[in-house]
Amino acid sequence: MNVDQKTVVITGAARGIGKGIAKTFVNHDARVVLVDIDEEAVRQAATDIEGGTVEAYAGDVTSLEDMEAVTKAVAEQYGGVDVVCANAGIYPSASLDEMTEDDWERVLDVNLKGTFTTVKASLPYLKDGESGRVLLTSSITGPITGYPGWSHYGATKAGMLGFMRTAALELASHDVTVNAVLPGNIRTESLDDLGEEYIEQMTTSVPLGTLGEPEDIGHAMVFLASDEAKFITGQTLVVDGGQTLPESIMALEGEE
Repeated sequence: MNVDQKTVVITGAARGIGKGIAKTFVNHDARVVLVDIDEEAVRQAATDIEGGTVEAYAGDVTSLEDMEAVTKAVAEQYGGVDVVCANAGIYPSASLDEMTEDDWERVLDVNLKGTFTTVKASLPYLKDGESGRVLLTSSITGPITGYPGWSHYGATKAGMLGFMRTAALELASHDVTVNAVLPGNIRTESLDDLGEEYIEQMTTSVPLGTLGEPEDIGHAMVFLASDEAKFITGQTLVVDGGQTLPESIMALEGEE
């Protein structure tokens, strides 16, 4: 998968899936720029990733001005931007009975508006390049499944796919592809706070018998960013260990 020396901008990259995506691109010799609202954490993440070219920028995806400034600085440093991964997202839990307007708007602001600002800020540079790539971190939750407490989160992740399909049409004439990866249960730092029982339940729901790793999402992203994926656009790639396959828990019982 050829992404050698491509300049890749990844939002929400200080930890979790975003950091895993960054590591994978670095391992494939891309020039990687981590962007996150948490400046201290994103700079530490850049330090943690060994080898290759890794830079860190502080930026708020809810602000178009912020994202334009970051993307401009990256383009000036590296001579352009080849790949943009809109990965930043939040998932606070709240039932519909408990959810406030502020809860709803905050999740949509980060997850859905953040996708828009990240992509819009990058458009001049992607169009100027030879084969631009837009990558979205969606989820199985929303587009395929539901989960109590995540109606706002699910709405944003499904909304990202509607955005993707139209963006793919608009950018096709510029040789820019737009695709999304839909992660299932992935082991990230945030799972540690939920306890071993919760992690065990999550693992049980995956036919392959294990949680995914952030780098598993990274491998899918690298493929979609590569020259080999130049004829793929407006598509989704589910990376969930088969989690969405069983029609019920009974379908998994007794399987070895």
